[in-house]
Amino acid sequence: MGRTNLGEFEEVILLTVGVLYDDAYAVAITKEISKQSSRSVNVSAVHKSLYRLEEKGMLKSRLGDPEAKRGGKRKRLFNITPLGKRALDESMDLRMSLRKQIPELAFKWQVE
Repeated sequence: MGRTNLGEFEEVILLTVGVLYDDAYAVAITKEISKQSSRSVNVSAVHKSLYRLEEKGMLKSRLGDPEAKRGGKRKRLFNITPLGKRALDESMDLRMSLRKQIPELAFKWQVE
C-alpha cells in the first residue's frame, strides 16, 4: 500500500479528533482547533474535511445519544481508524526526517 498523503488542515483535523477522542464532533473539533491554534476555523470547512477523511477511510463515524434536552439532536462522533493513524505517523516521520536534515548553519542568521 502506498503513502497516505494528508493536507495540513486534514492533519490538524485528524490530530484534533484524537485529542477529543470520544467527544469528537464537528462543533467541538472546530472549537478545539481555534483554542489550540488561535486561528479562526469555519465549522463547514471542518464538516467537509471530516467527511472527506471518512471517505478516505481515515476516520469512522457513528451517531451518539440524543442530547438530554427535549428534542435533542444526535451528534455525529468521529474516531481515527488504523489507516488514519498510519497517515499521521507517516506525516510525522516525514516532517521529523526533513527537520533533522536541516544543518544548524541554516539557522544561524547574520544581522546586517
